[in-house]
Amino acid sequence: MTVRSAILLSALAIALAACDNMANQRKRLPYELPYGEQAKNWPALPPDGVVARDEEPVSPPPVTMSLLKRGQERFDIYCTPCHSLIGDGDGMIVHRGFPRPPSYSIQRLRDAPAQHFYDVIANGYGVMFPYADRVAPADRWAIVAYIRALQASADGRLDDVPPDQRGTLQ
Repeated sequence: MTVRSAILLSALAIALAACDNMANQRKRLPYELPYGEQAKNWPALPPDGVVARDEEPVSPPPVTMSLLKRGQERFDIYCTPCHSLIGDGDGMIVHRGFPRPPSYSIQRLRDAPAQHFYDVIANGYGVMFPYADRVAPADRWAIVAYIRALQASADGRLDDVPPDQRGTLQ
C-alpha cells in the first residue's frame, strides 16, 4: 500500500467516524419541558424594560407638567443626538455626516397629528430606525407632548412670559 492510499484511507475512516447521526445527540425537543436546575426558571420571562412589539394601543394621556418633564427627559436621551435639544434637526449626529432630520417647527410637522409622532417613534421613518423596543408607549406620548411644547416655544416672544417670571429666563 502506498503512502498516498494510506492517507486517503485514514482520512475516509476519520470522516466516517465523525459523521454520527445527529438524532443521537442530547437535545431538548420543541415542546419538551425543562428538567433539573433549568425547571426553576421556567417559563423564561423577558428582562425588565423590554417593550412587546404586539402591544395594545395606548391612548394619549392628559398633558401635565410631570408628563412634560418626563417627555423632556426621554427626548434628551433618545432624540437629541439627531434632533438637537431644541428640535431644529441640528444634532451631534448631523455634524458627523448623518442626514439632517427636519425641524419640528416646519409647517408640515406643526400640522401633523400627535399620532404621527407616536408612530414615527415606534416604527421609524426614513433613515430613523424604530424605537418601539426602547421607548415604552407611555414615554412615547410624553415625548410627543414635549415635541408639541418645543413647537409652541419656537414662536415664543418675551411678551408671552408673565412679567414676574421674566427674571427666571436664561
